[in-house]
This record gives sequence, structure tokens and C-alpha cells, in this order.
Amino acid sequence: MTSNNPGVFGGRLLIGATGSAAVATLPVYINALRAGFTGTITVLMTHTAATFLPPHTVGLFADRVVTGTRPDDWGRENQATLAAGHDMMTVLPATANMLSAVATGAVPNLLTATIAAAGFPVVFFPVMTDGMWGKPAVRRNVEQLRLDGYHVVDPQQGQRYDVGLGEFVEGPMPPAPPRFVDVVREFMPGNG
Repeated sequence: MTSNNPGVFGGRLLIGATGSAAVATLPVYINALRAGFTGTITVLMTHTAATFLPPHTVGLFADRVVTGTRPDDWGRENQATLAAGHDMMTVLPATANMLSAVATGAVPNLLTATIAAAGFPVVFFPVMTDGMWGKPAVRRNVEQLRLDGYHVVDPQQGQRYDVGLGEFVEGPMPPAPPRFVDVVREFMPGNG
């Protein structure tokens, strides 16, 4: 589908979702994207992400959801087919664990294996506590990712609800949905 509206863009987007409570907000980001994105959206969820947010719920918003948990799907839903079938990947939320795995070249799950196989832009949106985000090891991993050609969008500081503490805290926040859409538009090949 084409449009004369310059805000409309397309492509084949793969969203990696990791095991953070912030994954519960993923449908909000997909909804925001749908306002101007005419392409396809596939969500690749880690096992832990799927414990926070049921894949069938994500499937109400995305064109396709992949979890890698069904052996019957492995022949057509693996790192090679996922990398070949998409133009760009975002990782939202990106946990400290995910940043570490990719920065060190580890591939403990289908998401990290797909990132390693990707020949397209991969953009990380870190979501973690202020203490974690400020740790030297996390900062080193972020720098290594950038040196390796990945894009990392620094979180903004603000008031957010911390599910572990059960209260609002000042700390790193996921991007506002319009910012997420702008970054996808910026890095989607053929749309920048």
C-alpha cells in the first residue's frame, strides 16, 4: 500500500521482546506504530517475555508472534528465516541481560541467535532500573554494541511505576510511543 502522506512508511519489522515487566506495554507501542506504518510486524518473544505477556495477547496487535517453543515450527521459524524475512529489528524492552548477551556474542535463545544472524539495522531500547543502567558493566556493554554497529536508544529519565517496589520512582523509562515510531521510521531501510 502506498500513500501520499509523508508520515506513512512500510517495511518488515521484527520486534524482539525480552523478559521485563515493561513488556506488558508492548501493545501500546504496536498500536502507535500502526497509525503510520503500513508494513508487517512480527514479534519474537523470549520465554521470560511470554511469562509476563501472553503471546496470544500480542497476536491481537502484531501480524505474527514467534516464541520458538514449538519444535514443529523450528523448520520455518528459526534465526535464518527470521533474519531473511525482515528489514529491521527493534528490541523493546531490552534488558541488561539481553544487552550483555549480544555484546559478548552469546546466543542462548532464538532472539539472540536472530540478532546474530541479522544483516539489517537492530535498535535496542533498554529498560531497567537506574542502578542497573548506571553500572559500569552495563555501560561497557552498551558501548560494545554501538562499536559493533548496533543502535542503542538511551532511556529518558522520568517518573515510572516500578512493579517490584510497588511505587513510582525516578529512573530510566521506556521511550514514549511516538519516539519509538520515529526511531523505526529513521532506521527502516528505504524510509529514512
